[in-house]
Amino acid sequence: MLYGIIKHLHIGCVALSGAGFVLRALWTLTGDPRMQHRITRRLPHIIDTVLLLSAVTLAVMIQQYPFADSWVTAKVMGLILYVVLGAIALRHGPTLTVRLGALLAALATYAWIISVAILKNPWGFFAV
Repeated sequence: MLYGIIKHLHIGCVALSGAGFVLRALWTLTGDPRMQHRITRRLPHIIDTVLLLSAVTLAVMIQQYPFADSWVTAKVMGLILYVVLGAIALRHGPTLTVRLGALLAALATYAWIISVAILKNPWGFFAV
């Protein structure tokens, strides 16, 4: 039962994190002042912390770990790529074209990470 609760918490945080990223990207690209609000700056860190803690908890519960299980390793590597692309899209992209490209690549990476989790296959949707 505890596993199911943590898994649903994790999935909920995945959805909130992705939706929040899209919203912040839109606000960044349009210059919306809500991007500077204190909640906009802090809430993603809270959601992502709960997401990461639930992921670690689930990995321990099912005894599948990065560098021991290929699909978990793929998710971790994908997460690192997603964070880098997200930073470029939201803050560090020097031009609108670079930011848009990073945004699209980050969203594709996000979708791939989810597919890896669902399929338990390091290739994710590329395996289908």
